[in-house]
Amino acid sequence: MGDWGSGRVLRDRNAGLYLLGVVVSGFGTTAMWLVAGIWVKSLTGSDSLAALTVFAMWAPVLAGPVLGVLADRLPRRPLLVAACLVMAVLLPALCLVDSAGRVWLLFAVLLVYGICGTLHEAAEAALVARAVDVRLLGDFNGLRMTAGESMKLLAPLAGAALFTRFGGASVALLDAVTFALAAGLFVLLRVDRDAPERTAPRTGSRTDPRTDPRAGGFARALEGGRQLWGSPVLRPLVSAAAAVMFLAGINGAVVYAVADDVLGRPAAYVGVLYAVQGAGSVLSGLVAGPLLRRMPVRVFTAAGTALFALGCGGRALPYEAAALAGSALIGAGLPCVLIAALTTVQREVPDSVVGRTAATANTLVFVPNALALALGAGLVALVDVTLLLPALTAAGLAVSLLLVTAPVGTVTSRRAPA
Repeated sequence: MGDWGSGRVLRDRNAGLYLLGVVVSGFGTTAMWLVAGIWVKSLTGSDSLAALTVFAMWAPVLAGPVLGVLADRLPRRPLLVAACLVMAVLLPALCLVDSAGRVWLLFAVLLVYGICGTLHEAAEAALVARAVDVRLLGDFNGLRMTAGESMKLLAPLAGAALFTRFGGASVALLDAVTFALAAGLFVLLRVDRDAPERTAPRTGSRTDPRTDPRAGGFARALEGGRQLWGSPVLRPLVSAAAAVMFLAGINGAVVYAVADDVLGRPAAYVGVLYAVQGAGSVLSGLVAGPLLRRMPVRVFTAAGTALFALGCGGRALPYEAAALAGSALIGAGLPCVLIAALTTVQREVPDSVVGRTAATANTLVFVPNALALALGAGLVALVDVTLLLPALTAAGLAVSLLLVTAPVGTVTSRRAPA
């Protein structure tokens, strides 16, 4: 596939195995994500409890810096395998959820789901940085995004069909099987020096107490934030990603108003907008690697931010074609921001702290998105969506402009190309 790099990634044994694991587990996870809310709604009749299923799965991201320490202290491949096996064993317990009185069990499992997912993300970022050729990290992260978004196009339909025919327990069992299969794939990964922090420093060498294996837990948890703040390359990228995801949260909260107030379509039309957005994300993931090799990372991030911003503006126009084009631009732009930030963390940060740095970055990036969803729900009741969306466009373009005009740090890889 030439300069695209996708072929080289897929021919890399570790990268291919990991991507297959992402596809397998991602199918079950996406199906479960959709069905959890429907399941709670069907048992309790409560919209608020149904909405809380998403919160239960996302809440552990707040503990990202702490959970990331585990990803740097423990062998990462076994940690990935263990996280998958925990969920494979735990999910069948949801077969007991057959009444409103047992919904608490579903929430408990979803909370553990979120903890394992946060651990998985941190361990993955660190393990992939060591297992995959540094020159292919951008391609790998792009393909991973494509794999994840592809599952979002397919799995919800399968999950909804299973739930309708056999109930929520069938989806939980499907998810358990996909986790077990993913664990088997991760076992096959070949990685050297899987947990660098477990190696004691040489006698007489000086160590930083924040990265020393014997350091206190609080100092170790803060090290990810110190890495991000102290890097002239990472700080603007993660800050921009947090800002864009905040805007994306508001945009997501008003999508039903776009369908109703702007386009005059029923709420079900939101599914069409999300499908087109997912297609844009799939395409973006495929081209991310080649573009990151051709463009400075800040320019790549700024371009993605600008695409997202223009997409928000397109949704404010009373034309279906504009709304669909805007959704495609949003889908194409957001992954660029996330892929650039993660790839740069993997290249810039010392191996001993990649896990907690990636987890801290995820916390800083995705918490604003969750907060903005709540803020957007309030704003849409007070501000006309045709005014709110252009405001998001202006804010997004401002972030893009700041990225390309601010002083530029020097990107340095923390390891030589293989």
